[in-house]
Amino acid sequence: MEPELGLELAAEELTAVLNRLRRAQGQIAGVVRMIEEGRDCEEVITQLAAASRALDRAGFAIIANGLQHCLAEENGARPQTQERTRARLEKLFLSLA
Repeated sequence: MEPELGLELAAEELTAVLNRLRRAQGQIAGVVRMIEEGRDCEEVITQLAAASRALDRAGFAIIANGLQHCLAEENGARPQTQERTRARLEKLFLSLA
């Protein structure tokens, strides 16, 4: 059975990720308002890009923490298990690329 890639973040890391996600949530709400108000396209795209970067950073923080957790757990695991976990983590990283 493959190990779970559960979300186990330390309190400090969890706070940082949640702050990034809340910031992105606010930026997306702002983008919606800007579009509804007929704001300039360049302003909308700038805010949308900022929200995208915030989401990417949150995702990378979660994956990096998962990688650290998995490596610590699998230090003594069989090579096949380590390879499957590595492949799963690589797929997660690429999903954000």
